[in-house]
Amino acid sequence: YVITAEEDYARLCTFLETILTMVWYPSCVATLSRFTRDLVEDAFEKSVTEELYFLKDSRLHDFGFRGCASVEQAVLGGTAHLLSFEGSDTMSACYHAQYHLNDGKPVGNSVPATEHSVMTSWPTETEAVAHTIETFGDGLVYACVMDSYDYDNALENVIPGLADKVKAHNARFTIRPDSGDPTEQVLKALKAADKTFGSEKNKKGYKEVNNAAVIQGDGINYKNIKRILEVVMEEGYAANNVLYGMGGALLQKCNRDTMSFATKLSYIQYADGTEQDVMKTPKTSSSKTSLPGRLWVGRKDENSPPIVFPKELLDKKDPAVAGFQPVLKVVYDKRPVPNAFDQFDDVKARLKKQWAATPANGNPISSQLQEKINSILRARGHKV
Repeated sequence: YVITAEEDYARLCTFLETILTMVWYPSCVATLSRFTRDLVEDAFEKSVTEELYFLKDSRLHDFGFRGCASVEQAVLGGTAHLLSFEGSDTMSACYHAQYHLNDGKPVGNSVPATEHSVMTSWPTETEAVAHTIETFGDGLVYACVMDSYDYDNALENVIPGLADKVKAHNARFTIRPDSGDPTEQVLKALKAADKTFGSEKNKKGYKEVNNAAVIQGDGINYKNIKRILEVVMEEGYAANNVLYGMGGALLQKCNRDTMSFATKLSYIQYADGTEQDVMKTPKTSSSKTSLPGRLWVGRKDENSPPIVFPKELLDKKDPAVAGFQPVLKVVYDKRPVPNAFDQFDDVKARLKKQWAATPANGNPISSQLQEKINSILRARGHKV
């Protein structure tokens, strides 16, 4: 974003810098969620048939509401996650995205699911599971946490004892381990479900378990989702057999330094009309070098990544920016600009298209801006 302030408004720049830099938080969550989506899509392409690709939207579930410091944080982070997935138990975010950002159209969903207080309230675990099947089982997906007492016993005795009931309701019984090593527990559940309900190989040669799935929600982060997907496919199971619930790692385990977010002054015009580019160049930390001068962000088309140019190129109609369209637009000019923001569904669709167009670890700095940076660095005694 760019903040432009004149005359009496100029003193508000640092205040707005503080407020707007807070975009670091939903940006981090959205980016993590999107990178996780990449893992899921790669695994589906390898092991899942195309008619089941719609399941990608539900593979990562937001379990982070209770770990947030406030409802406001849950709304910001949970809404960011919904840009890449539909699964969420952070109802505050689902409500906000649907009714405040999407004209009432739903953007998130969940399934009936037990947790430990439900399971342990019944005289036996078998009765708890049987009640869940009877209540939610007719053709639906539902989840039961299965480690309240003895996870191995639940897999070996409780679930097999109720298998006929699950099949009679034509449901998808989703097993949720919630302790132990995530990869081991997922694989153990998959093999137990395969033994109890059977499986079929799809066209890509991977097994899909009948009437059952696994959702791992304990200790989940990007790295172990990647590991679980690898191991599951190595064992011959398709990626759609497993879902993931991410809580603290999704909405809590990030900070402003995670993606090096900062807002810096880049240009100033003094009261006497003198103009000056401003650039921070600390010799003790070159990674904190900021960008100089007035900046302009553009892209060739929706299938091209955004590039940052010195704005003077635009002012001079330099050939370097010919054909580029502006990416940024004014959303606040002394007051909010009416209808400046798109609907959530539109933003989600744009993210899908533009994420695919943006190269991983790509450089958004134009060659012209880089030369300007290098020139300033050399003038200040830095090695370039």
